[in-house]
Amino acid sequence: MEFEPLGIGNDVREFDVIGLGVGDDTIDMEHPVEEGEDKQLLNDPFEGFVSNVRISDGDSMNLEPYEGMEFESEEAAKAFYNSYARRVGFSTRVSMSRRTRRDGAIIQRSFVCAKEGFRVEKEKPVGRDGGGGARVKRPRAETRVGCKAILVVKIQDSGRWVVSGFVKEHNHELVEPDKVHCLRSHRHVSGPAKSLIDTLQVAGIGPSGIMSALIKEYGGISNVGFTERDCRNYMRSSKQRTLGGDPQTLLDYLKQKHLENPSFFYAVQGDEDHCMSNIFWADPKGRSNFAYFGDTVTFDTNYKSNRYRLPFAPFTGINHHGQPVLFGCALLINESEASFSWLFRTWLTAMCGKPPVSITTDHDRVIRLAVSQVFPETRHRFCKWHIFKECQEKLSHVLSEHINFEAEFHKCVSLMESIEEFEACWFTLIDKYDLGKNEWLQAIYADRKQWVPVYLRDTFFAEMCITQSSDSMNSYFDGYVNASTTLQQFIKLYEKAVESRYEKEVKADYDTIHIAAVLKTPSPMEKQAAEIYTRKLFMKFQTELVETLTFLATKVDDDKESITVFQVAKFGESHKSYLVHYNVREIKASCSCQMFEFSGLLCWHILTVFRVTNTLILPPCYVLKRWTRNAKRGVMLEEQTCNLVSNNCKESFTVRYNNLQ
Repeated sequence: MEFEPLGIGNDVREFDVIGLGVGDDTIDMEHPVEEGEDKQLLNDPFEGFVSNVRISDGDSMNLEPYEGMEFESEEAAKAFYNSYARRVGFSTRVSMSRRTRRDGAIIQRSFVCAKEGFRVEKEKPVGRDGGGGARVKRPRAETRVGCKAILVVKIQDSGRWVVSGFVKEHNHELVEPDKVHCLRSHRHVSGPAKSLIDTLQVAGIGPSGIMSALIKEYGGISNVGFTERDCRNYMRSSKQRTLGGDPQTLLDYLKQKHLENPSFFYAVQGDEDHCMSNIFWADPKGRSNFAYFGDTVTFDTNYKSNRYRLPFAPFTGINHHGQPVLFGCALLINESEASFSWLFRTWLTAMCGKPPVSITTDHDRVIRLAVSQVFPETRHRFCKWHIFKECQEKLSHVLSEHINFEAEFHKCVSLMESIEEFEACWFTLIDKYDLGKNEWLQAIYADRKQWVPVYLRDTFFAEMCITQSSDSMNSYFDGYVNASTTLQQFIKLYEKAVESRYEKEVKADYDTIHIAAVLKTPSPMEKQAAEIYTRKLFMKFQTELVETLTFLATKVDDDKESITVFQVAKFGESHKSYLVHYNVREIKASCSCQMFEFSGLLCWHILTVFRVTNTLILPPCYVLKRWTRNAKRGVMLEEQTCNLVSNNCKESFTVRYNNLQ
């Protein structure tokens, strides 16, 4: 059947239009989907138009198209023909259109079977040898067989669209009803399906697992309305929308950094479909920093609180100036337990396989499981400030009714001096506000040994005091990365943050060496500390030392093993005392406040005992090298430099240069 051109004088032009609805050709998921090619699978182009169809005879929508059938719009005609195609068993696409010369408005449109026509072979580029074109890695299947099935609609003066031609017959087999969802024009990821995919993707479930859940939810694959390939397409586009860019951009950057310096470490985790999932990297300076200051580590996933748009998580520590240092960084697209385990193992490999003494993370069940698997000997602490934020959410009704509860809660957690005091204060608080049945409080109480300070004082966390604020947690990228930062912007801002932190460390080094400390006492111990500690650490030590002038130490017990017990209290505050056990022969002391174990600096209680026993200089065992001016000189932590130094001369020179810096 042939159709005469619809003409209005000479104001007609004929155009070949690239199909807006592509045919049955498969998508190559190893490459990004081309712009405009597959986006209709993510948003239904026909939704809402079928109801606009006007059938003059009053027949049912199940009838096939016929000449003279009218539609409210071109989109309604396309939707009807696609609905008809789904019932019959073929896929559709847009083929031809006619426009007016006057304003380019479309006045005729043709919708065809996706198998209409034949593929036009493009001329292959000439190869370098002049004899052959570029080799096609995976040729696309031939899907067009010259089918003549078509629906032509044209616009009337009334603005309605009328069918001016229709060919029903196909020259190929039609698809069975239970397989029609595989055809391109009938594949559609609906709104509810998107919501479910987003939820399961955040939970770390891959495309195969998500499709299994969808099939169960909708009662069969044919009811889902799209294929697993479409699901992967949507997940990929969803990731890029969240990140504000393609993760491949970051991966290309990391590859280039590794080429420039082989000591730059990066790794990529693939998901079950071999798509890029999580990315980790650590630069040479971060790896050497871990060798000096890797005794305690913070793993920051603060992006979960919407602080940052990007799901990136840095591994940080504290240097000899009390400043945050970076040990590595991760882009977390998948947040399953397996992904966190992979990340921790990869980080451990980059850090020479030496686990830290302690690690601080957010209060998260999945992270806790991964930490217990990868760092079984490491003391795991939950960030206290993250739990305080949880409190504002979980106990909002309590906070609104009782304005003093939050202050009392903070005091109970942070200011209790012993486990017994904390336990008594906790239950008093619970009873006072009748919160004994609150499930969240029950859960965090069960986890108390991993976040309440009195249970953690026997482990090193490099904090200057037990009640230190959360500045060291989550602060490395503050001022550079925020809630609006996209992946495209992140790379430059990441470099700026690292450079800025390095400059601050250099400035602190300069101040330590060239600005003389002002002594406040005639104590030889103070002079000694000024010469060995960095400026920041000396000022903290000096505060503790000066404070001893207001403390009294009373001997309460002597035993046969040369250990003397002192009760130390501030003058006039004997009710608030601490016990110091002092070994006179070995010049070793331990305090019930456990500040040295927690921070690596002596407390004023032990310093008071040293004063009254005429111990004039610091015993070597109480000077941690990591807090001294020489922290980064000589042998690294645990006397190892890992594989930073390779057999390659160029690599070794680079590593030596970085270490010297």
